[in-house]
Amino acid sequence: MATGLDVPWGLAFLPDGSALVTLRDEGRVLRVREGAQPVEVGRIDGVEANGEGGLLGIAVSREFATDRRVFVYHTTGEDNRVARLRLEGDRLVPERVILSGIPSGGIHNGGRIKVGPDGMLWVPTGDASERDQAPDPSSLGGKILRVTADGAPAPGNPDPSSPVWSRGHRNVQGLAWDGEQRLWATEFGQNTWDELNLIEKGRDYGWPTVEGRRQDTAGGGDARYTDPLVVWSTDQASPSGLAIGADGAAYVAALRGERLWRVPLQGSTTGEPQALLQGTYGRLRTVERGPDGRLWIITSNTFRGDERDGDDRIVILPASTGR
Repeated sequence: MATGLDVPWGLAFLPDGSALVTLRDEGRVLRVREGAQPVEVGRIDGVEANGEGGLLGIAVSREFATDRRVFVYHTTGEDNRVARLRLEGDRLVPERVILSGIPSGGIHNGGRIKVGPDGMLWVPTGDASERDQAPDPSSLGGKILRVTADGAPAPGNPDPSSPVWSRGHRNVQGLAWDGEQRLWATEFGQNTWDELNLIEKGRDYGWPTVEGRRQDTAGGGDARYTDPLVVWSTDQASPSGLAIGADGAAYVAALRGERLWRVPLQGSTTGEPQALLQGTYGRLRTVERGPDGRLWIITSNTFRGDERDGDDRIVILPASTGR
Protein backbone atom coordinates (compact mmCIF):
# COMPACT_ATOMS: atom_id res chain seq x y z
CA MET A 1 0.00 0.00 0.00
CA ALA A 2 2.79 2.44 0.84
CA THR A 3 6.58 2.36 1.25
CA GLY A 4 9.36 4.67 2.38
CA LEU A 5 7.50 6.01 5.44
CA ASP A 6 9.44 7.46 8.38
CA VAL A 7 8.21 5.97 11.67
CA PRO A 8 4.50 5.52 10.81
CA TRP A 9 2.40 4.88 13.91
CA GLY A 10 -1.41 5.27 13.95
CA LEU A 11 -4.04 4.34 11.37
CA ALA A 12 -7.78 5.02 11.18
CA PHE A 13 -10.25 4.46 8.35
CA LEU A 14 -12.51 6.98 6.68
CA PRO A 15 -15.96 5.98 5.39
CA ASP A 16 -14.69 5.75 1.78
CA GLY A 17 -12.18 3.03 2.73
CA SER A 18 -9.11 5.25 2.64
CA ALA A 19 -7.00 5.58 5.79
CA LEU A 20 -5.38 8.35 7.80
CA VAL A 21 -1.86 7.47 8.94
CA THR A 22 0.33 9.36 11.42
CA LEU A 23 4.11 9.80 11.10
CA ARG A 24 5.37 9.96 14.67
CA ASP A 25 8.56 11.98 14.36
CA GLU A 26 7.47 14.32 11.56
CA GLY A 27 4.09 15.21 13.10
CA ARG A 28 2.43 14.62 9.72
CA VAL A 29 -0.85 12.93 8.80
CA LEU A 30 -1.16 11.14 5.46
CA ARG A 31 -4.21 9.94 3.59
CA VAL A 32 -3.60 6.53 2.04
CA ARG A 33 -5.74 5.10 -0.75
CA GLU A 34 -5.29 1.77 -2.46
CA GLY A 35 -3.62 2.25 -5.84
CA ALA A 36 -2.50 5.84 -5.17
CA GLN A 37 0.44 7.62 -3.58
CA PRO A 38 -0.11 8.85 0.00
CA VAL A 39 -1.14 12.50 0.29
CA GLU A 40 -0.30 14.74 3.23
CA VAL A 41 -3.45 16.19 4.78
CA GLY A 42 -1.93 18.03 7.72
CA ARG A 43 0.78 18.66 10.28
CA ILE A 44 0.01 18.75 13.97
CA ASP A 45 1.32 21.80 15.79
CA GLY A 46 3.39 21.42 18.93
CA VAL A 47 4.45 17.79 18.44
CA GLU A 48 7.68 16.95 20.23
CA ALA A 49 9.17 13.64 19.12
CA ASN A 50 11.26 12.48 22.06
CA GLY A 51 12.09 8.79 22.46
CA GLU A 52 8.79 6.95 22.06
CA GLY A 53 6.74 10.15 22.01
CA GLY A 54 5.49 12.21 19.09
CA LEU A 55 2.40 12.03 16.91
CA LEU A 56 0.89 8.69 17.89
CA GLY A 57 -2.72 7.49 17.64
CA ILE A 58 -5.50 8.72 15.39
CA ALA A 59 -9.26 8.08 15.43
CA VAL A 60 -12.23 9.04 13.28
CA SER A 61 -15.63 10.04 14.66
CA ARG A 62 -18.50 7.57 14.24
CA GLU A 63 -20.48 10.59 12.97
CA PHE A 64 -17.77 11.60 10.50
CA ALA A 65 -20.22 11.92 7.61
CA THR A 66 -21.77 14.91 9.38
CA ASP A 67 -19.17 16.24 11.84
CA ARG A 68 -15.93 15.48 9.87
CA ARG A 69 -14.08 15.07 13.19
CA VAL A 70 -10.68 13.42 13.61
CA PHE A 71 -8.81 12.96 16.89
CA VAL A 72 -5.04 12.63 17.41
CA TYR A 73 -2.90 11.75 20.43
CA HIS A 74 0.46 13.49 20.58
CA THR A 75 3.37 14.43 22.80
CA THR A 76 4.31 18.05 23.52
CA GLY A 77 7.12 19.53 25.59
CA GLU A 78 4.84 19.37 28.64
CA ASP A 79 2.54 16.35 28.36
CA ASN A 80 0.62 13.99 26.13
CA ARG A 81 -2.69 15.32 24.88
CA VAL A 82 -5.62 14.62 22.57
CA ALA A 83 -6.59 17.18 19.94
CA ARG A 84 -9.71 17.37 17.80
CA LEU A 85 -9.54 18.40 14.16
CA ARG A 86 -11.86 18.56 11.19
CA LEU A 87 -11.10 17.07 7.76
CA GLU A 88 -12.13 19.42 4.98
CA GLY A 89 -11.40 17.75 1.65
CA ASP A 90 -7.77 16.74 1.97
CA ARG A 91 -6.90 19.26 4.68
CA LEU A 92 -7.00 18.80 8.45
CA VAL A 93 -8.19 21.94 10.24
CA PRO A 94 -7.42 22.20 13.99
CA GLU A 95 -10.35 22.71 16.35
CA ARG A 96 -9.03 22.41 19.91
CA VAL A 97 -7.22 20.30 22.50
CA ILE A 98 -9.85 18.25 24.33
CA LEU A 99 -7.66 16.38 26.84
CA SER A 100 -4.29 17.40 28.28
CA GLY A 101 -2.12 16.67 31.31
CA ILE A 102 -1.44 13.04 30.39
CA PRO A 103 2.05 12.24 31.73
CA SER A 104 4.76 12.03 29.08
CA GLY A 105 8.32 10.75 29.02
CA GLY A 106 10.97 9.27 26.81
CA ILE A 107 9.18 5.92 27.13
CA HIS A 108 5.73 4.55 28.02
CA ASN A 109 3.50 7.17 26.41
CA GLY A 110 0.65 4.86 25.41
CA GLY A 111 -1.00 6.64 22.51
CA ARG A 112 -3.45 4.36 20.73
CA ILE A 113 -6.87 6.03 20.64
CA LYS A 114 -10.14 4.56 19.41
CA VAL A 115 -13.76 5.59 19.08
CA GLY A 116 -15.72 2.78 20.70
CA PRO A 117 -19.05 1.20 19.77
CA ASP A 118 -20.58 3.58 22.33
CA GLY A 119 -19.32 6.59 20.37
CA MET A 120 -16.99 7.61 23.20
CA LEU A 121 -13.27 8.23 22.78
CA TRP A 122 -11.05 5.64 24.49
CA VAL A 123 -7.51 6.74 25.35
CA PRO A 124 -4.93 4.27 26.73
CA THR A 125 -1.96 5.91 28.46
CA GLY A 126 1.42 4.77 29.76
CA ASP A 127 3.01 5.32 33.13
CA ALA A 128 5.72 7.53 31.51
CA SER A 129 8.26 5.38 33.44
CA GLU A 130 6.83 6.68 36.75
CA ARG A 131 5.26 3.41 37.85
CA ASP A 132 3.42 4.78 40.88
CA GLN A 133 1.13 6.73 38.54
CA ALA A 134 -0.51 3.55 37.25
CA PRO A 135 -2.53 2.67 40.40
CA ASP A 136 -3.10 6.30 41.43
CA PRO A 137 -6.72 7.21 40.58
CA SER A 138 -5.83 10.91 40.50
CA SER A 139 -3.23 10.48 37.74
CA LEU A 140 -3.99 10.06 34.03
CA GLY A 141 -0.88 7.89 33.57
CA GLY A 142 -1.09 4.09 33.32
CA LYS A 143 -4.83 4.13 32.58
CA ILE A 144 -7.47 3.53 29.98
CA LEU A 145 -9.50 6.73 29.76
CA ARG A 146 -13.01 7.15 28.36
CA VAL A 147 -14.16 10.64 27.38
CA THR A 148 -16.68 12.44 25.19
CA ALA A 149 -15.78 14.23 21.96
CA ASP A 150 -15.26 17.35 24.09
CA GLY A 151 -12.88 15.56 26.49
CA ALA A 152 -15.28 15.38 29.44
CA PRO A 153 -15.57 12.20 31.53
CA ALA A 154 -17.97 9.94 29.66
CA PRO A 155 -21.34 9.03 31.17
CA GLY A 156 -21.15 5.67 32.91
CA ASN A 157 -17.51 5.90 33.99
CA PRO A 158 -16.68 4.30 37.39
CA ASP A 159 -16.24 7.80 38.88
CA PRO A 160 -18.58 10.25 37.10
CA SER A 161 -16.06 13.06 37.66
CA SER A 162 -13.09 11.16 36.24
CA PRO A 163 -12.11 10.00 32.74
CA VAL A 164 -10.54 6.81 34.18
CA TRP A 165 -12.11 3.52 33.07
CA SER A 166 -9.38 1.12 34.28
CA ARG A 167 -6.00 1.46 35.97
CA GLY A 168 -2.84 -0.41 36.87
CA HIS A 169 -1.48 -0.39 33.31
CA ARG A 170 2.20 -0.09 32.38
CA ASN A 171 1.89 0.86 28.71
CA VAL A 172 -1.23 -0.05 26.74
CA GLN A 173 -0.84 0.36 22.96
CA GLY A 174 -3.65 -1.70 21.46
CA LEU A 175 -7.45 -1.56 21.84
CA ALA A 176 -10.18 -3.47 20.00
CA TRP A 177 -13.76 -4.62 20.59
CA ASP A 178 -14.99 -8.10 19.68
CA GLY A 179 -18.38 -8.99 18.21
CA GLU A 180 -19.97 -8.93 21.68
CA GLN A 181 -18.51 -5.46 22.33
CA ARG A 182 -16.02 -6.73 24.89
CA LEU A 183 -12.91 -4.54 25.04
CA TRP A 184 -9.48 -6.13 24.65
CA ALA A 185 -6.12 -4.43 25.16
CA THR A 186 -2.45 -5.24 24.60
CA GLU A 187 0.12 -4.15 27.16
CA PHE A 188 3.90 -4.05 27.29
CA GLY A 189 5.46 -5.83 30.25
CA GLN A 190 8.78 -4.89 31.78
CA ASN A 191 11.28 -7.75 31.58
CA THR A 192 9.19 -10.91 31.69
CA TRP A 193 5.56 -10.88 30.55
CA ASP A 194 3.62 -9.00 27.89
CA GLU A 195 -0.17 -9.17 28.08
CA LEU A 196 -3.51 -9.41 26.30
CA ASN A 197 -6.21 -8.23 28.70
CA LEU A 198 -10.00 -8.28 28.70
CA ILE A 199 -10.82 -4.80 29.98
CA GLU A 200 -13.69 -4.39 32.42
CA LYS A 201 -15.07 -1.29 34.07
CA GLY A 202 -13.20 -0.09 37.15
CA ARG A 203 -10.72 -2.96 37.30
CA ASP A 204 -7.10 -2.68 38.44
CA TYR A 205 -4.72 -4.63 36.18
CA GLY A 206 -1.96 -4.78 38.75
CA TRP A 207 1.00 -2.73 37.58
CA PRO A 208 3.45 -2.16 39.22
CA THR A 209 2.69 -4.87 41.78
CA VAL A 210 1.99 -7.50 39.12
CA GLU A 211 3.64 -8.19 35.76
CA GLY A 212 1.75 -10.91 33.91
CA ARG A 213 -0.41 -13.20 36.05
CA ARG A 214 -0.65 -12.81 39.80
CA GLN A 215 0.56 -16.37 40.40
CA ASP A 216 3.78 -15.64 38.49
CA THR A 217 4.64 -12.47 40.41
CA ALA A 218 6.17 -12.51 43.86
CA GLY A 219 3.83 -10.75 46.25
CA GLY A 220 1.20 -10.32 43.54
CA GLY A 221 -1.43 -12.76 44.76
CA ASP A 222 -3.87 -10.05 45.78
CA ALA A 223 -7.32 -10.83 44.35
CA ARG A 224 -7.98 -7.13 43.79
CA TYR A 225 -5.87 -7.36 40.62
CA THR A 226 -7.19 -8.68 37.30
CA ASP A 227 -5.10 -11.23 35.40
CA PRO A 228 -4.40 -11.08 31.65
CA LEU A 229 -5.94 -13.77 29.43
CA VAL A 230 -2.72 -14.29 27.47
CA VAL A 231 0.92 -13.66 28.36
CA TRP A 232 4.02 -13.82 26.19
CA SER A 233 7.69 -13.47 27.00
CA THR A 234 8.87 -10.02 26.00
CA ASP A 235 11.14 -11.36 23.22
CA GLN A 236 8.12 -13.00 21.57
CA ALA A 237 5.84 -9.99 21.56
CA SER A 238 6.19 -6.37 22.72
CA PRO A 239 2.55 -6.16 21.63
CA SER A 240 1.51 -2.92 19.99
CA GLY A 241 -1.53 -2.71 17.70
CA LEU A 242 -4.60 -4.91 18.10
CA ALA A 243 -7.49 -5.76 15.78
CA ILE A 244 -10.36 -8.23 15.77
CA GLY A 245 -10.34 -9.99 12.40
CA ALA A 246 -13.24 -11.02 10.19
CA ASP A 247 -12.83 -14.51 11.68
CA GLY A 248 -13.44 -13.18 15.21
CA ALA A 249 -9.86 -13.76 16.36
CA ALA A 250 -7.63 -11.13 17.94
CA TYR A 251 -4.61 -10.10 15.88
CA VAL A 252 -1.67 -8.59 17.77
CA ALA A 253 1.16 -6.68 16.06
CA ALA A 254 4.45 -7.55 17.78
CA LEU A 255 7.45 -5.23 17.72
CA ARG A 256 10.36 -7.09 19.31
CA GLY A 257 8.73 -10.41 18.41
CA GLU A 258 8.54 -9.41 14.70
CA ARG A 259 5.36 -11.38 14.08
CA LEU A 260 1.58 -11.15 14.00
CA TRP A 261 -0.08 -13.14 16.75
CA ARG A 262 -3.51 -14.64 16.06
CA VAL A 263 -5.43 -15.38 19.28
CA PRO A 264 -8.76 -17.23 18.99
CA LEU A 265 -11.41 -15.57 21.14
CA GLN A 266 -13.86 -17.96 22.76
CA GLY A 267 -16.33 -15.70 24.51
CA SER A 268 -14.45 -14.13 27.39
CA THR A 269 -11.63 -16.71 27.14
CA THR A 270 -8.92 -17.37 24.57
CA GLY A 271 -7.49 -20.27 22.59
CA GLU A 272 -3.88 -21.11 21.75
CA PRO A 273 -2.03 -18.17 20.13
CA GLN A 274 -0.60 -18.78 16.65
CA ALA A 275 2.43 -16.89 15.29
CA LEU A 276 2.05 -15.55 11.73
CA LEU A 277 4.48 -13.65 9.46
CA GLN A 278 7.38 -14.40 11.78
CA GLY A 279 10.29 -12.28 10.55
CA THR A 280 8.55 -11.55 7.23
CA TYR A 281 8.21 -7.78 7.64
CA GLY A 282 10.26 -7.15 10.78
CA ARG A 283 8.78 -5.12 13.64
CA LEU A 284 5.01 -4.67 13.43
CA ARG A 285 3.56 -1.53 15.02
CA THR A 286 -0.09 -1.43 14.00
CA VAL A 287 -2.80 -3.78 12.77
CA GLU A 288 -6.30 -2.60 11.91
CA ARG A 289 -9.24 -4.32 10.26
CA GLY A 290 -10.35 -2.48 7.14
CA PRO A 291 -13.97 -1.93 6.10
CA ASP A 292 -13.76 -4.93 3.76
CA GLY A 293 -12.37 -7.24 6.47
CA ARG A 294 -8.75 -7.23 5.33
CA LEU A 295 -5.99 -6.49 7.83
CA TRP A 296 -3.79 -3.43 7.33
CA ILE A 297 -0.37 -3.62 8.99
CA ILE A 298 2.18 -0.89 9.66
CA THR A 299 5.82 -1.90 10.09
CA SER A 300 8.25 -0.14 12.46
CA ASN A 301 11.78 -0.85 11.27
CA THR A 302 12.91 2.78 10.91
CA PHE A 303 12.77 2.96 14.72
CA ARG A 304 14.77 0.38 16.69
CA GLY A 305 14.66 -2.11 13.84
CA ASP A 306 16.77 -3.45 11.01
CA GLU A 307 15.67 -1.19 8.19
CA ARG A 308 15.03 -2.93 4.89
CA ASP A 309 14.66 -1.60 1.39
CA GLY A 310 11.24 0.10 1.21
CA ASP A 311 10.74 0.49 4.95
CA ASP A 312 8.64 1.53 6.60
CA ARG A 313 5.60 0.24 4.82
CA ILE A 314 1.88 -0.47 5.01
CA VAL A 315 0.80 -3.92 3.83
CA ILE A 316 -2.64 -5.50 3.49
CA LEU A 317 -3.40 -9.12 4.32
CA PRO A 318 -6.39 -11.16 3.13
CA ALA A 319 -9.43 -11.33 5.37
CA SER A 320 -8.85 -15.09 5.71
CA THR A 321 -5.44 -14.67 7.39
CA GLY A 322 -4.85 -17.35 10.02
CA ARG A 323 -7.80 -19.56 9.19
